[in-house]
Amino acid sequence: MIKKTTAFYVVLVGSLASFMAAYTSNAVTMALPELARVFHLSNILQNWTINLYLLTMAVLSVPFGKICAKKGLKKSFFYGALVFFIGTAGIIMAANTEMLLLFRFIQAIGSAAIFVSSVSMIVKAVPNNQRGRALGINIASVYIGLSLAPVLGGSLTYNFGWESIFAITLPVSFIVVVLTYLKIKEEWKLDANDPIDIKGSVFYGIGISAFMYGFTELHTLTGQAITAVGVIFLIIFIYYELKQEYPIFNVRLYKNHKFLSSNIASILSYIATFVVTTIVNYNFQYVRGFDSQLSGLILITFPLLMAIVAPAAGKLSDRIDPQKIATIGMIIVTVGLILLVPLDKDTSIVIVLASLALQGIGYGLFASPNINTIMSSVPPKDTPMASSAVATMRILGQTLSTGILTVIFAIMMGNVIIQPSNYPQLISCSQITLLIITVISALCFIVCHIGYKSKDKLYF
Repeated sequence: MIKKTTAFYVVLVGSLASFMAAYTSNAVTMALPELARVFHLSNILQNWTINLYLLTMAVLSVPFGKICAKKGLKKSFFYGALVFFIGTAGIIMAANTEMLLLFRFIQAIGSAAIFVSSVSMIVKAVPNNQRGRALGINIASVYIGLSLAPVLGGSLTYNFGWESIFAITLPVSFIVVVLTYLKIKEEWKLDANDPIDIKGSVFYGIGISAFMYGFTELHTLTGQAITAVGVIFLIIFIYYELKQEYPIFNVRLYKNHKFLSSNIASILSYIATFVVTTIVNYNFQYVRGFDSQLSGLILITFPLLMAIVAPAAGKLSDRIDPQKIATIGMIIVTVGLILLVPLDKDTSIVIVLASLALQGIGYGLFASPNINTIMSSVPPKDTPMASSAVATMRILGQTLSTGILTVIFAIMMGNVIIQPSNYPQLISCSQITLLIITVISALCFIVCHIGYKSKDKLYF
């Protein structure tokens, strides 16, 4: 019998760690101009400060789903938080670009373990009739982290330098490590005797790495070739996994149309929304000349409203078909993106705020119900794999989102330092990217609706 106090602490540390990882991933966006100045980063390399973090998490999320289940969800979460702490401390002390990227990589390893194991722990520790609400709290913590990232990241960078945006996460990660060790005594192991599918992990790692890196270089023949290699290895991975008794990821789960549609919707939603903060931040700090502090105060709108709406939407999804709620949410997101497509130096701040508000409310309605559907559409023994799918779709979507902007940058601007002479090209790149992600957002709510109509089984 799981103690009530254990469920409380699982939700607490899971939410704190998710907050921390989300804040760190998004706050760096506000520091990109400062990092570019200190480390002499080009526009492409600025984006890779984000992409490396996401790529590492994408590669590790699938094997970590199996490894965390086998070795223990609590143990995996504990060591993930510890590695995150070490990576964050290293970033603060980075003296050059190589050190910055190395410790960003280490930080991402910890984040991957956190994201995969935290959702699975919550599903295992919290009663079924409260799971939607608990997942809603966890999702809200992610977006509270995202909501504080622009204003805190901008303000801290402006007043204390880029290092401070990472420094404030050190006490939080320390608290997570200590609470996990002292307060969570239970351990959850699934498939403890199953072997780890090393070959499948290698196929997946090569495939997803090549695909994601190649996508960011899609404007070149080399990038197109690398992307094709990635797709081939991912096809090999799927074919290989279908034949395994103990796969690293059970791809048969995608035969459930609710699971399939919710995962597709998840990746499309992240592609449609993740890069918005970067685009608007570039418009504010470069084109309009706002400082990072003011930019952050405006950008807080989206994630703050998301954080307010998500817990209520998660609770509602315990009673109403979650994909119905998710569909409505993505329709609202799409309307918000349509408002932002013409963004330039003369676009009214009121229009920008209205767009961010609609996106925040809509995504708040979408996110936790969509995750609830994913976790509910697999047998209980497969919850770690479902959690792995949640993390992978998030990361892949975020990477492809910034990748779209990176490719458009490379085609229209080249690998250059952003300065006033190329602001017109920066605006054009932003508008093209916004148009593309608006179409993707529309596809997302169509996919949600298709999943809602599916009669496939939910297990919880």
